[in-house]
Amino acid sequence: MKLIRSCSLIASIFLLPSCSYFLDRIPGVYSLDIQQGNMISQDVINQLRPNMSKRQVLFIMGSPMLKDIFHERRWDYLYSLQAGGKPRVQKKISLFFEGDKLIGVQGDYRPSNIATLKLSIEKTIDIPKRIIDKTLSQSVLSFFESTTETKAIKKNTSTLETVITPLPD
Repeated sequence: MKLIRSCSLIASIFLLPSCSYFLDRIPGVYSLDIQQGNMISQDVINQLRPNMSKRQVLFIMGSPMLKDIFHERRWDYLYSLQAGGKPRVQKKISLFFEGDKLIGVQGDYRPSNIATLKLSIEKTIDIPKRIIDKTLSQSVLSFFESTTETKAIKKNTSTLETVITPLPD
């Protein structure tokens, strides 16, 4: 009896990891995309220029993933993406500084030598001014008023009108 239990325990230990292999390949099952680290793309790297200050680099790249206290001249950026159970793709870039100025880039991306201008696709839309006859509280209170005569009275009392009556001859 103990032999059967121990054999089934050992078999389940070895077969359990294979379940994920089969579950990842079932059609219709959704797997999450796992992104970690700083988003690194060629467009971002193309914005880097020699002699940029650390502050400018922080604005473009964001804070570094690794900032070693023993190598303060070096900032490391890592990006990892595992899309839906596929193999993980990892990109790395290291920036080197001398004082406060950027002096070098090393890693999976290289900055281009040609300065590029990125055209904006944003549009400005003019929204016409909205004319409101009643405020929200007035429109809510109007549902609870009992008769229409009170509305008419309230309208007449709120505006001052001069009434001219003809005199008899």
